[in-house]
Amino acid sequence: MDLRIFTEPQQGADYDTLLSVARAAEELDFDAFFRSDHYLAMGDASGQPGPTDAWITLAGLARDTSRIRLGTLVTAATFRLPGPLAIQVAQVDQMSGGRVELGLGSGWYAAEHAAYGIPFPDNRFGLLEEQLAIVTGLWNTPPGETFDFAGEHYQLSDSPALAQPVQHPMPVVVGGHGKVRTPRLAARYATEFNMPFASVADSAAQFDRVRAAIRAAGRADDLVYSNALVACVGRTDAEVARRAAAIGRDVDELKDNGLAGSPAEVVDKIARYREIGASRIYLQILDLADLDHLELISAEVQSRL
Repeated sequence: MDLRIFTEPQQGADYDTLLSVARAAEELDFDAFFRSDHYLAMGDASGQPGPTDAWITLAGLARDTSRIRLGTLVTAATFRLPGPLAIQVAQVDQMSGGRVELGLGSGWYAAEHAAYGIPFPDNRFGLLEEQLAIVTGLWNTPPGETFDFAGEHYQLSDSPALAQPVQHPMPVVVGGHGKVRTPRLAARYATEFNMPFASVADSAAQFDRVRAAIRAAGRADDLVYSNALVACVGRTDAEVARRAAAIGRDVDELKDNGLAGSPAEVVDKIARYREIGASRIYLQILDLADLDHLELISAEVQSRL
């Protein structure tokens, strides 16, 4: 079971904070450091000192780390045009020596679009589908050939399909709760399917939908299946309660909907996700100043997996 650290910098984190978390994750042998792609804080958070751009952050981390994998969970299709996005991701993959993964989603947070003047169209799923076709099509274009695409939202003509990433195929994460179109997109374009913030039962049902879509597409089921869950681990009840309070959450709610409690409790719950086919867990870490939390998870959870 791979454990990955997943951060939400829009809640308030500058680059140096993210670098400290990424380096700690690397030193503690976590598999990857991922971040959300948002520009506006949610809930009661002030968002200070301000938003950081996901791919600028990952470009910096590509040079300031050496082993850990890096990626987004997930980049919003509304934020970037697909051709430039393919170039950005390929460049960061080059800068990292082949350690980058692209999570791509439709975008959902209307308020951040309004706050920063980003269009928020009704046809976001259509944008996502075409973006997946374009970025994977560009990366899979053989050297010396060109790429064309004629869609409803985007048109490309005689693209040289440069720059190319180091990795082939480039890891692409698709995820979500949609019962029909999301599994179909994962079956066609993804190397990993991620189920965010869902119970074991709901995850199992969605994984089965993805597997059915893969069979319908005539594809071998070589997908990685993963979950994203908030983490709140402590050696004692008091430590769990302190960490829950620091992120404004209730312990019982976290135990129901996330990975919370003692290391043994968290290991047991992860095992339930492994039983349904998950081989990777993204641990949503909300208090980025609490690096002792990462040390505990590494020593008492990751070591038992």
